[in-house]
Amino acid sequence: MNPQTPPLTSRLPNVGTTIFTVMSTLAAEKNAVNLGQGFPDFNCDPKLVDVVTDAMKQGLNQYPPMTGVPVLRDAIAAKVKALYGHQYNAANEITVTAGATQAIITIILAVVHAGDEVIVLEPCYDSYVPNIELAGGIPVRVPLTPGTFRPDFDKIAAAITSKTRAILINSPHNPSGTVWTAADMLRLQEILAPTNVLLISDEVYEHMVFDSQQHQSAARFPGLAARAFIVSSFGKTYHVTGWKVGYVAAPAALTSEFRKVHQFNVFTVNTPVQYGLATYMSDAKPYLELPAFYQRKRDLFREGLKQTKFKLLPSEGTYFQCVDISEVSDLGETEFCKWLTSEIGVAAIPLSAFYGNGFDQRVVRFCFAKKDETLHAALARLAAL
Repeated sequence: MNPQTPPLTSRLPNVGTTIFTVMSTLAAEKNAVNLGQGFPDFNCDPKLVDVVTDAMKQGLNQYPPMTGVPVLRDAIAAKVKALYGHQYNAANEITVTAGATQAIITIILAVVHAGDEVIVLEPCYDSYVPNIELAGGIPVRVPLTPGTFRPDFDKIAAAITSKTRAILINSPHNPSGTVWTAADMLRLQEILAPTNVLLISDEVYEHMVFDSQQHQSAARFPGLAARAFIVSSFGKTYHVTGWKVGYVAAPAALTSEFRKVHQFNVFTVNTPVQYGLATYMSDAKPYLELPAFYQRKRDLFREGLKQTKFKLLPSEGTYFQCVDISEVSDLGETEFCKWLTSEIGVAAIPLSAFYGNGFDQRVVRFCFAKKDETLHAALARLAAL
C-alpha cells in the first residue's frame, strides 16, 4: 500500500506562478537583459556593509526586542519628523518589520475580519489582494484612471460602504510611476473624514520622487495620519532589497493591534542589520540624494527609449518606466513581453499582471534601477524597435 498525501483545499486557489517568475526564468534562459523585476543590479554603499559587519563583530547577534531595536526606532521617528513634520512616539508607534511585504500582510491580518471590504486601487502590487483574501476580507477593486493612473476620487468615494474596513494606497506608485499630489491626499482625507475606514499607505518608494516634486506622505496630513499605517522599506532606499527590513508607523492604538500579530507572524527582525541601519541613518545624505541619483538613470533611459516607437508614459517617481506598445506591436502585453525577451533580448513586465481581470491596455513596465552599462545594453537591443 502506497502512503497517500492528504488532499488540501487551497487558501489561494487563483494564485499560480507569478509573471515575475515566468519573465525572470525566460530572461535567464534567453540571456536577456532583465529590466522586469524591480531591484538594483548594483551594490549598496560599502559603509552600510561595514556598520552591519561591525554590529555582528560586537556580538549584536541575539534576539532584539519584538518591536525593533530602540536606537533604530528613534532614528526612524526622527527621520519622519524631519521630512514630514509628524512626531511619532518611537516606543509605541514605530515597529521594525521583515520588509514591507511582511508589514502589509501583518497590517491586514491585524485589522481585517471575515467579510470586511478593503479597497485596492488597480493596477496594484501583487501581494495586496491575496493578503486580503487570507484574512477573510473582500477585495474591492477600484481602477486608477487608464492612461494617467491618477486616482478617481468619485469612484473611490462610491466604493466605500458600511463594510469598508480599509483602503490601500501606494505613492509613488508601482507599477505606473505616478506620484500623488498634496491635493490628492487632501481629497482622500476629506472622503475618509466622516468614516471609520483605515488607511494603509504603501510608501516604499518615498525617496524616489523626481522633477523637484515632494513625496506627500500620509504623515503630512493629520486627518490621514490619525487613521494610517504607513509602510516604508530600507531595502528600496539603500539598495539592499535582499535584507528585507522595513517599518510601520501608526498611532499607538493601531500599532498595539499590529504588534499582536507581528509577534506571532515573524516575532522580530535580524539584529545586526537593525543596528547597522541605525548607525547609517545618522547621515541623511543617502536618502536625500536618492531622487537625483534615480532621476539621472530615468533620464538616461528615457532618452534612449525616444529612439524607439514606444510611447513614453510619465515617470514621476519609483524606478519604473512604463511605455505604450501600440506603435510597436499588435500583440497583447504578456505575449509582447515574451516576444521582447526571446527575440530582442530585453525583459519587461506586462501591466495586465497588476490587474485582477488581466486588463490589457498595451502598456509594459521596465525597471531602470540598473547600472548604466545594463541600461545601455538594453537600449542598444531595443534600438532594433
